[in-house]
Amino acid sequence: MMFTTKGRYALSFMLDLAFYNDGRPVKLKDVAARQNISEKYLEQIAAALHKAGLLQAIRGPKGGYLLAKKPEETAVGEILRITEGKIAPAPCVEEENPSCARQGDCVNVILWKKIHDAVNGVIDNVTLEDMHQWQRQKSAEKESARR
Repeated sequence: MMFTTKGRYALSFMLDLAFYNDGRPVKLKDVAARQNISEKYLEQIAAALHKAGLLQAIRGPKGGYLLAKKPEETAVGEILRITEGKIAPAPCVEEENPSCARQGDCVNVILWKKIHDAVNGVIDNVTLEDMHQWQRQKSAEKESARR
C-alpha cells in the first residue's frame, strides 16, 4: 500500500502550516517554495482541505491559509482520508459494503484486516503536533551534527 503524491503533499502542506504558525496566514506560494511543490497542485490540495474544514482561507493581499484546528487536534488520518479516500489494503476490509463474495471463506481477509487496523491505528493516533515535534528533533540533530 502506497500513498499518492497528493496525500504526501497534503501532509507536507499541513505540517508546513503547523511549523510556520505565528497567527498570520501563510501564503501558498511560500509553502510551495519551501516544500518544492507546484503552486497549482497545492491550490487543488488546499481547496480539498478547506472544503473538509481543516483549513481557513483568508482572502486579500495579506491573505493565505491557517490551520482550522490546533496541530494537536488534527490527526494525520484526517488529512490522508481527504486526499486518498478510503485507506484499505483490499476492498474486502473497507468499512462500507465489503464487496467480496468470498469474504466468509477467505483467510486472506484476516491479514488484510490486521494491516488495515495497524495502518489506521497509526495514522489516527499521530497528530500534526507529533510530526511538528519530530521535525524539531530532526532539525536539532542536524544542527548538532554540524557542530
